[in-house]
Amino acid sequence: MPSENEIKSPAEMNFLIVDDQDNMRRSIRAMLKLIHYGKELFESPNGREAWKFLNGSEGGKIDFVISDYAMPFMKGTELLSNIRTQKNLRDIPFLMITAEANKEVVAEAAEQDVDAYLTKPFVTATLENKIDELLAKALKPDSLTLHLRAARDLEEKGEIGPAIEEAKRASAANPRSSRPFRELGRLLLKAGDNKKALKCFNKAIEINRLDVTSYHYLGQIYYRQGNIDKAVSFFSKAMEISPRHSDRALKFARLLMKTGSMVEAEKVLRLILKNSADDAGIIEDIAEQAMEHDLYSLAIKAYRSLIKGNPDAFLIHKKMGIALQKSGKNNEAVLHLEKAANKYGEDLDLLLTLARAYLGMEMVIRADKWASIAYRLYPDNREAKKILSQCL
Repeated sequence: MPSENEIKSPAEMNFLIVDDQDNMRRSIRAMLKLIHYGKELFESPNGREAWKFLNGSEGGKIDFVISDYAMPFMKGTELLSNIRTQKNLRDIPFLMITAEANKEVVAEAAEQDVDAYLTKPFVTATLENKIDELLAKALKPDSLTLHLRAARDLEEKGEIGPAIEEAKRASAANPRSSRPFRELGRLLLKAGDNKKALKCFNKAIEINRLDVTSYHYLGQIYYRQGNIDKAVSFFSKAMEISPRHSDRALKFARLLMKTGSMVEAEKVLRLILKNSADDAGIIEDIAEQAMEHDLYSLAIKAYRSLIKGNPDAFLIHKKMGIALQKSGKNNEAVLHLEKAANKYGEDLDLLLTLARAYLGMEMVIRADKWASIAYRLYPDNREAKKILSQCL
């Protein structure tokens, strides 16, 4: 925590403005200049570029971040989450700009410890007041903030017991805030005290029904205890409040699959796919889950998205071909499989799937060709022998 002498005046601060709309960045820049705030003003068109900048040579200059919520590649809450987990950046004042302060935005902002947010449109005086408010809080943090920071520092040193005591002091300092109870629950969980952790997370959602993180932890605890119904109910609530957390949503989908709720699981996976269009890792994970549970139409949709982003991904072409063949779309399957065969010409699954696809199209000569290659490479393979016998 910086001392009073270390906190700069707004005129001496360097601001980073993050928004995917050029006109919005220009507007905020103009407002800051009008009130003479900002020694230097930097801009980024989205959270991903802002994160790169903050970790670059000039990132250490930034004293204040003003960021939009809804942006491509990385939205404001994801940028904030990254900032809060990095020691040299985590205490930078962060002002979130939103088009609409709806339930999901409020929940995400609270979860990621946003300092404040403004709804569009706003005027210069409102921006000035909000910046002044945040800087006043940075200059004289309340007891809740001081105790939570102390808990954080102790946890980082591995002193979990003292960290728990600081979190308890934070909850006493402001018993109307869900955040200290959530942090206390997390620390207790880390210490292995599941019973007390449960009480803390339940207290957190009693105070704040939008505390997504607490619902998530409750779901985890009940899942580990084998209480699947309760676990599903808490994960469902978290998804209902904020469906954009891909990692949590994937865990939820896997849980649904384990309980046999395939229709619900597919809905969740489709929702993740819709909200993670730029995350190839998440999309591939969705495709793998879909293939594992015979959800071929979903797998095909996911693989199409991956191929669109990387047309020369031969392994994805192979997987796409297998999914298409299993769903009976042999004509399209062979196009992807033969492209993959240029790189994976000795892959048994690829060869057999090509043979099956051509056999399904009643193109016996081509089926025989790929089955023969498979048999030559893997003479003990029964499936290759079977397809060859069908080609006679």
